[in-house]
Amino acid sequence: MKILFTPTARRQFFEALAYIHRDKPSAAVIFRQKAEKTLARLEKFPESGRLLPEFPDLPFREVIVKPYRFFYRTKEKTVWIVAVWHGAQLPDKPENDLG
Repeated sequence: MKILFTPTARRQFFEALAYIHRDKPSAAVIFRQKAEKTLARLEKFPESGRLLPEFPDLPFREVIVKPYRFFYRTKEKTVWIVAVWHGAQLPDKPENDLG
């Protein structure tokens, strides 16, 4: 499995990093490292994330890297990160734009 971000998720991830960096640059580095480590685990265990509690009937899962939630789905041999939301946000229904 490989891990890829949709354009929307990539933008959301970089916005989160920038937000954290404004207050504490070292925390942004730590958050990015934790996110990379957590997402890398999905290469071997793509079903390890939980189903989205808000949308249990959709084919999406999530992993949490506090305080953010990474929404993803698998398609063929790819784990697609489709959204990155702060845990305090109420998420929109993830877009199923993978074809």
